[in-house]
Amino acid sequence: MTLALLLVLVAGQRDQDIVAKGATLQKLADGFAFTEGPVDDRAGNVYFTDQPNNRILKWTTKGQVIEWMRPAGRANGMAIDKKGNLIACADEKNELWSISPTQKTTVLVSDYQGRLLNGPNDVWIRPDGGMYITDPLYVRPYWNRDPAPQQPGQYVYFLPKKGDMRPVETKMKTPNGIVGTPDGKILYVADLGANVTYRFNIEKDGSLTGKQQFCALGSDGMTLDTAGNVYLSGKGVTVFDKTGKQIQHIDVPEDWVGHVCFGGKDHHLLFITASHGIYGLQMRFRGAY
Repeated sequence: MTLALLLVLVAGQRDQDIVAKGATLQKLADGFAFTEGPVDDRAGNVYFTDQPNNRILKWTTKGQVIEWMRPAGRANGMAIDKKGNLIACADEKNELWSISPTQKTTVLVSDYQGRLLNGPNDVWIRPDGGMYITDPLYVRPYWNRDPAPQQPGQYVYFLPKKGDMRPVETKMKTPNGIVGTPDGKILYVADLGANVTYRFNIEKDGSLTGKQQFCALGSDGMTLDTAGNVYLSGKGVTVFDKTGKQIQHIDVPEDWVGHVCFGGKDHHLLFITASHGIYGLQMRFRGAY
């Protein structure tokens, strides 16, 4: 083997290693019932949900965990808009909420065509403010409604900044995790029931085209880094490059990882909500948001 080839191989191995040099997984806090929906603000603080306990918590860049809002509509997946409002999939009444920094709540979606949604699960906001929402059916013990499906199927919906919400993907078994690229051109949606993640082109009107399998793995929640790598949660965290090739698996000592995002002051901290605990791992790349 020539020296030049050896250097190329070593460089390639380094490119595959997306964990920061010397970094190890750290438990940030525990004692939760089931954590979900992490999203970071501009300062790097992370909001996340403890869904069975009906509360939203805030992990600060100083390492503190504060109960930020309770009750919280049984919030599950969340996003944050350009004004700093939390957009929450409020599972208690199958709604989509906007929660202001002062905790004022506005219901953005309460139904579709006069019928409840199955149960909004996760949401991603594209650059112009339009939102994509996954709506699987996971029957909850606290519902007072008929547990049967409320809609003809388990769909992905698009809510434009102005206008009515509509389904844009109707052929999935159980759509769950969802994330798009910062330029608003590509959307990844996990069909957790079929254990597949798909890649779509995002059209200006909100429709999705060019559906193709991205990887043969589903996900409860997803995020991206600045290199375009896609992080899927479930049994630990599995990372794929933008071509759909698996490049990393991060073991987490809990039964299930509900979601992931990037936080911390430099946004290099992979923040992992894993059932009863939250974890952090320093990465080479910043989060895409």
